[in-house]
Amino acid sequence: MTTPLLDHAGIAARIPHSGAMCLLGELDAWDRDHVVCHAASHRDPAHPLRTASGLLSPCAIEYAAQAMALHGALIGAAAGSPATPGYLASARGVRLHRLRLDDLAGDLRVEARRGAGDARQILYTFAISHAGEPVADGRATVVLNTPLADR
Repeated sequence: MTTPLLDHAGIAARIPHSGAMCLLGELDAWDRDHVVCHAASHRDPAHPLRTASGLLSPCAIEYAAQAMALHGALIGAAAGSPATPGYLASARGVRLHRLRLDDLAGDLRVEARRGAGDARQILYTFAISHAGEPVADGRATVVLNTPLADR
């Protein structure tokens, strides 16, 4: 097992989510186009997205979105320009491979890969897995917080 590049506090300092709403626990690897994180928060009985039915699998999209936000912040910092938060505009082609997340015993592996983008939006593919088995995957569009030009 390798030492994570960032822990929960380091991740929370770089994304717009803090406290229990920062769902990622560790940054394991990243480069210009890819980020890999791990999370154990899905097992927390006080998880902020948990319902009476448990932590349902669509919440995996939020794990992926936070990995994308972290990726953007890391890229911005590496380029010497802090990234402004973006917004998850759409999630498409999402496949949920199970009903719940909270019944998974081990950590979630959260991966996001940048496919294309410009100064206004970035397209990602994402995959969440547990013990090598798929949990959720799909595509997402992140719209960057770019001020609109005067008309």
